[in-house]
Amino acid sequence: MRSREPKQDRSRVTRQRLLEATIDCLASQGWDATTVTAAAQRAGVSRGAAQHHFPAREDLITAALEHMFDARMAEIRAEGTRLPEGPGRTEAVVARVVDYFTGDLFKAALQVWTAAAADPSLRERIVPLEARFGRSVHQVAIEMLGADDRDPTTRRLVQATLDMARGLGLADVLTDDSTRRENIVAQWAKTLDDALPATS
Repeated sequence: MRSREPKQDRSRVTRQRLLEATIDCLASQGWDATTVTAAAQRAGVSRGAAQHHFPAREDLITAALEHMFDARMAEIRAEGTRLPEGPGRTEAVVARVVDYFTGDLFKAALQVWTAAAADPSLRERIVPLEARFGRSVHQVAIEMLGADDRDPTTRRLVQATLDMARGLGLADVLTDDSTRRENIVAQWAKTLDDALPATS
């Protein structure tokens, strides 16, 4: 068993490099350019090794999205433990949520959503994944805000926050929208502070 560990470790490292390279390729080159071969080249591994892990492009891309989403959610949860308490916390939370929707993972996912809109078999894979992503981001936002998700107003406000963040992410795809985005984040945080029901 012990003699297999180095091979298993190499396999794990190869897989992770492929997943990260796939996200990079999707975000920078787009759907059409993101093939198993392209991801393998970017990851510095052989095409055969890539196909051993992921026989089809759709397998690679959905695995990459899932892996990177889970990693990003873990990072955001960890960051949540370092957010300020009291004044400024809501703005910090909104900024974290918006950062998620303006990062490479969102840009990569956007490429896949666009392709899935015209490909029924890909859409079957992506719709459940996107639903899970949406639920997870919503839950993380609730946790960081310290809000009560049983309250209907809270649920709607958090969903509005996610919808706004997604829109800001779309606006950032073609041009740097950071200055306008900062102003919107600050204003929306004030709106949330005024509108969110107080927790007991």
